[in-house]
Amino acid sequence: MKIYFDNAATTPIDKEVVEVMLPILTEQFGNPSSIHAHGRKTRAIIENARKSVAKLLNCAPAEIFFTSGGTEADNMAIIGSVDDLGINHVITSYIEHHAVGHTLEHLEKQGKIKLSYVNLLTNGDVDLQHLEELLSTNSRSLVSLMHANNEIGNLLSLESVGEICKKYDAIFHSDTVQTMGHYKHDMQKLNVHFIACAAHKFHGPKGIGFLYVNHQVKIKPFIYGGSQERNMRGGTENVYGIAGLAKALEIAYEQMDEHQQHIQGIKDYFIGKLKETIPGVTFNGNSGAESLYTVLNVLFPKTDNAEMLLFNLDIAGISASGGSACTSGSNQGSHVLRGIKVDQERPSIRFSFSKYNTKQEVDYTIDKLVGLFKVNNSEIAS
Repeated sequence: MKIYFDNAATTPIDKEVVEVMLPILTEQFGNPSSIHAHGRKTRAIIENARKSVAKLLNCAPAEIFFTSGGTEADNMAIIGSVDDLGINHVITSYIEHHAVGHTLEHLEKQGKIKLSYVNLLTNGDVDLQHLEELLSTNSRSLVSLMHANNEIGNLLSLESVGEICKKYDAIFHSDTVQTMGHYKHDMQKLNVHFIACAAHKFHGPKGIGFLYVNHQVKIKPFIYGGSQERNMRGGTENVYGIAGLAKALEIAYEQMDEHQQHIQGIKDYFIGKLKETIPGVTFNGNSGAESLYTVLNVLFPKTDNAEMLLFNLDIAGISASGGSACTSGSNQGSHVLRGIKVDQERPSIRFSFSKYNTKQEVDYTIDKLVGLFKVNNSEIAS
């Protein structure tokens, strides 16, 4: 049996998305910058996709810029804010994705910014009172905080942070890579200047994403070259990726309530089974209602086989993660779990779910985990 519980790293592409992309890969191959019929056809595909995304986000098509994914989008927002919006102070947290954290550390080393870290509550949530204190004692700032943490699933209130930023005339950038396609983002109701997206997190293709840039802010290109993306990103567009992103987001919005109910049911069922069968198991971050429903980070009891836990699950046909896939093989452990002071002597595993997972897969995984922790199989609830 093969089970995929690592959907926070990437999701399997939807068949309907593939069907939209295939003709562009094989027949509609024109360069969208060409003025002849072949080029005009692919240009129309891009602009229709942009309109589709903008409609779903309730923003203007001119506010959507297609990128190679979430990392480029985050870099574009942060570097653009510093270079073009007069930002020299940035507030972030210790548990941001490396696309944000490493970019800000680099800018700090260059002497371009002063970097402040907002306090985290014991469960990993952002301390909004401390955020306001930091904003009140610094000049105009950029606040860069992710909507949902990719490892522990804690959700940030974009509405609350947006209002605080508005009060202090701060620029607000949020990495929404884990929540795009899983929650609805109405940009008319949010005081957010930049949000980032990666299509492969909601059953779209890899290598494509977008950055939303609020029309009230103007930044220069991050990648120079041709006049693509209205002079904001040089390079021939990933036409089939753009079309795939738009289709995947359309499907996600159409089926969001159904998928959220299904995936939340899988997560709740997993939590219940873990509590029943493995004494001492707890959960990292906020695993309750204010948590990303696709992610569950489990803190297991101490075991002599801790380092082999993921490997043994893989042998059993179960794909999960010890942290973010972007740090796999780094041997540095999870900066997120360190940031919220998780007991490093206990093994942590992130299980993340999609619309394709089932309760039968949970039962199989629980059975294997019980065996690995040497718990009597008779203790598994029927």
